[in-house]
Amino acid sequence: MAEVPILQPGAPGEPTRVIDSETAIAIANTSYTAADVDFMQGMIIHHYQAFLMSEMATSRTNNQTILDLAGRIDISQQDEISFMENWLLDMSQTVPDPSKSNQMHHHKMMGMATPEQMQQLSQSDSTDFDRMYLNLMIKHHEGAIDMVDRLNEYPGSAYDPQLYEFVSDLTNDQAVEIERMNGILIDLSDDPRANLAPGLFDAGVAISNMELIASLKKPVGFFDPDNRLEKGLSNEEDKDEEDEEESSIESSASDQRRPMLSFDNTDMAFSNDLLIAGSYHGFNIYRLEEDGIPKHITSVVCPGGQGDVSVVGNLLILSVQDTRGRLDCGLEGVSPEPSEERFRGLRIFDISNPLMPIQVGAVQTCRGSHTHSVVDGATADGKIIVYNSGTSSVRDQEEMGDCFEDIPGDDRTALFRIDVIEIPISDPSQSKIVNSPTVFADSETGVLAGLWRGGDHGDETQETEITDQCHDITVFPSAKLAAGACSGNGILFDISNPIEPKRIDVVTDIGFAYWHSATFNNDGTKILFTDEWGGGGRPRCRAWDPLDWGANAIYDIENGKLEFRSHFKMPAPQKESENCVAHNGSIIPIPGRDIFVQAWYQGGISVIDFTDSSNPIEIAYFDRGPYLEDELIPGGFWSVYYYEGAIYGTEIQRGIDVLKLTPSDHITANEIEAANDAFPAIGSKRLFNPQQQIPMTWPGNPDVALAYIDQLIRDNAIEEKTAENLIDKLGQAKITMETETGGSRRLARQIKGFDLPSKELDIDQRTRDRIIRLDTTLKTIAEDLQN
Repeated sequence: MAEVPILQPGAPGEPTRVIDSETAIAIANTSYTAADVDFMQGMIIHHYQAFLMSEMATSRTNNQTILDLAGRIDISQQDEISFMENWLLDMSQTVPDPSKSNQMHHHKMMGMATPEQMQQLSQSDSTDFDRMYLNLMIKHHEGAIDMVDRLNEYPGSAYDPQLYEFVSDLTNDQAVEIERMNGILIDLSDDPRANLAPGLFDAGVAISNMELIASLKKPVGFFDPDNRLEKGLSNEEDKDEEDEEESSIESSASDQRRPMLSFDNTDMAFSNDLLIAGSYHGFNIYRLEEDGIPKHITSVVCPGGQGDVSVVGNLLILSVQDTRGRLDCGLEGVSPEPSEERFRGLRIFDISNPLMPIQVGAVQTCRGSHTHSVVDGATADGKIIVYNSGTSSVRDQEEMGDCFEDIPGDDRTALFRIDVIEIPISDPSQSKIVNSPTVFADSETGVLAGLWRGGDHGDETQETEITDQCHDITVFPSAKLAAGACSGNGILFDISNPIEPKRIDVVTDIGFAYWHSATFNNDGTKILFTDEWGGGGRPRCRAWDPLDWGANAIYDIENGKLEFRSHFKMPAPQKESENCVAHNGSIIPIPGRDIFVQAWYQGGISVIDFTDSSNPIEIAYFDRGPYLEDELIPGGFWSVYYYEGAIYGTEIQRGIDVLKLTPSDHITANEIEAANDAFPAIGSKRLFNPQQQIPMTWPGNPDVALAYIDQLIRDNAIEEKTAENLIDKLGQAKITMETETGGSRRLARQIKGFDLPSKELDIDQRTRDRIIRLDTTLKTIAEDLQN
């Protein structure tokens, strides 16, 4: 039987030719695209710049680690350039000459250093050269990986076996080398938090202007005793004996699967002397002793994640989002098929007896409950109003009939909404969704997807998620405001009518990947938003990560508008084995200042002064080393909150830590005491819910007055003699008020008679406010002494 001829058509108008089977196979094995050629030509120029940077090392530094690194890069870049040149020649394509300055200066590619940066590098030396070389080379390597990613987006690209193997190896090798360079940068850091020793309960510790009061391990039943960390296995003990190709720590972490029943600690709430710590596995209740140290009293197993908690009176509200959650809190999970047993939404528990919580209500929602916010409670008619933020997939309609996916033209979709839930205190079983406002809709067209549509903001900017949900909504009821951290946008809401929140203003940030949480200052005049770049499970505080990515963004509220002032990011470089990004925190109520304590996962805890919105500074910190040296186990601090004089942190894998501030150049003993004296201005005097901010107020006592005086001294806004006399009289007043039942009219007159400085010089509004508040406090003290 005659063989069927194999044909290869020509271009339009050109004849078709017959080819043999060997030629046909050769064509299949060596096919390439224009994108392949562009990539190889560009990568030659890209590699050549890395070669030039590495050549500088021998004359600019004597750091042997840098010299060894530069030598390896020098050799590898030349070898790879040679491969790429030969590949282009085999394909009969033009081989560029990278030494030509016009190509070096005008060929714009990802990660390339500018001519100015190259000149600055060539003129630097010693440690300055080391740091700049590493930062430029890391960016350069990242650019090469991005170029590969972009190549792979083209249909049919990298089909040639040699090219495919080359780009695959390039991606892996560059990622591994980036991690090595991050380690070298950490070694060059002077920050005590850099390069801490690993361990679960014996990790290295760095602490500044704080003291660790207590560390509580997770209760029995809330950790897996067979977990590698609990067994104390190191990387080496658990490693496969066989030689494997080296891969980056982050890519290895991406390949890991987490167990169905996760035991991660999550958020906290406080009510009177109770601390409730949420978990993906349920929640734990602790009673706070007189010294503030928690004593564990109750464990409630009710899996479903994420376990964020709030308390109103005797009711505990718990967020549940995972598809495995069951209405009956069972451990067996639920079939993927539609099921009446599945629960995703808000659970409500009666904790009037904290030793025996009882589930008394449950509100099913279309996308579960990732977080929630207590907006109002209780109202005049005895109801609690809660905003619910679901961020998971939309339920099947067979399971919940009102749930609709994102179908073009169908405005019933469960996306682009928040849920407003009403909980009757007298009968929580009747709790229900009363509204699902489309808070992201275009105000003119009504299109639901009216805000950020997803994607980057241009070259060298962040990929920002689409705004189809809020992660956190923090309410400030007394000002009738709420701040929404809503995936692709930061939003200021008017909640005068809490059932119908209205957008006042919307902002974006070219460095934000995912708007995660929001915190007002105590006056409700500023908002600090956080960016959870990497989703919380990735290392995003490496030495070379941008300081405005995975950071805080601070805004002033002026005439109902959000005015950007600055970014802040925890400054200590972290290892590749430490997930780190901005996460949850709270205000520390020091009068006259805006102080924020914040969790950074395995980046530890930072205390930040953002009184000057344009110049936030770190004033205290606490950090531990990673769990393992060369493997990323997600963990660290989920939340850190200030409550009645102490800072409490839920550590995802380890348990709960309790810390206190210590006097320093940044915070005085009087300011710490004044913060301890603060209490909510409205409602319950002993309550903290994470996404409900009640302004704090202070008693008119000597501690508070002395705190204001310390601030005026720090700012050189009070005469030294006046300050000394005031401090002396307030010291007497403190002793009198603590030890005597009667007053001291003479001392009262002396304190009331002080002429506070207004210094005829111009003073800023912040100083003026402190003087006014000090004056008010002194008058209150005088009145108390007279009685």
